Amino acid sequence: MPASTWITTAAAVAATAAAGSLATDPSSRWYRRLRKPRWQPPPSTFPLVWTPVYALIAVAGARTLERSRGDERAAFARAYALNLALNAGWTALFFRARRPAAALTEIAALNASNLLLLRRAVRTDRVAGLALAPYAAWTVFATALNGAVVRLNRDR
Repeated sequence: MPASTWITTAAAVAATAAAGSLATDPSSRWYRRLRKPRWQPPPSTFPLVWTPVYALIAVAGARTLERSRGDERAAFARAYALNLALNAGWTALFFRARRPAAALTEIAALNASNLLLLRRAVRTDRVAGLALAPYAAWTVFATALNGAVVRLNRDR
């Protein structure tokens, strides 16, 4: 597999991760004051989960791009770019804009994007599809968490 594909997907995912990291501030007064569900993991859990998930997203992207051609490859590349933009956008909406309800709507779009991306990947390369499964599962969990935060903070 050409190094250029790996470098491209790794750079795109690293940029997404960096954007998310820069926007996230679990120590902010605003975030600390939000009511959160009891089942929310501690803040230190999130980078421990996201690091391998982001690596899997890069691997899945590279494998799928290398194993697809023509219109199928172009469609996957567009879906991949949109997905990474949605990924970074959630963090900006939730933490920077401090709009959990808007972030909940956005993460619903991310979940739909994940399913479409996973479907495209698995049709091209089963391993790539399997690599995206933890990402899809984690964002479903994040959606439930986001929804709980919205529900618990309606009166604020």
